[in-house]
Amino acid sequence: MGFTIGGIRERRSASRRRARSTEITAVAEYTGLWGWDVVPGARAARAAGGRPDCSCGARDCPAPGAHPLEFAGELAAGATLEKAAAAWAETPGAAVLLPVGRSFDVLDVPEAAGRHALARLERMGLPLGPVALAPTGRALFFVAPGAAAELPDLLYRTGWDDAALDLRALGPGTHVTAPPSDHGGQGPMRWLRPPALETAGRPPQARLVLGTLAYVCHRAPLYG
Repeated sequence: MGFTIGGIRERRSASRRRARSTEITAVAEYTGLWGWDVVPGARAARAAGGRPDCSCGARDCPAPGAHPLEFAGELAAGATLEKAAAAWAETPGAAVLLPVGRSFDVLDVPEAAGRHALARLERMGLPLGPVALAPTGRALFFVAPGAAAELPDLLYRTGWDDAALDLRALGPGTHVTAPPSDHGGQGPMRWLRPPALETAGRPPQARLVLGTLAYVCHRAPLYG
């Protein structure tokens, strides 16, 4: 079977259309089902020198492919599939970003620790929100808003304030790249625990999961 330049271009075009369709469907689910606001974000491509080039055009972009597009409008919770399609038609190729600090904050830990923590928390029967995996090897636990501001006090109250933990909280003013979008030119975001109607809009309080996350982060070297 022979290949032609036209055929290759047609397949690439079809692949791009499928990717756009998948992201538009995801946006509609995020706004319509889960009640989250969505922001069109910049894209990044891996450059020859290793540092990704950001679609925003800034040579010194501090967060290539991981920040909102300045000229793009936000899509509010409740937006329909038609509105999502219209928004992404105005910003073709945009990544799907979720504003943090509104419906949820995020506890960010290494992926290996996050997987172990999730297994422990599920065995304990604790309420859990969505958990995303970044291609950078991080697990993002969605928790109730306010966690970022409360984290120092929560660590103190649980006895982990003086431990060197690879654990941080993301709060208002930050964004997370949402599946299935590419994050910073390093690969697609994925769900380790997908959103569900029971918890997407009302994720658990950080205090319910922080002790376990801190414990597994402390033991992270044992997980390899």
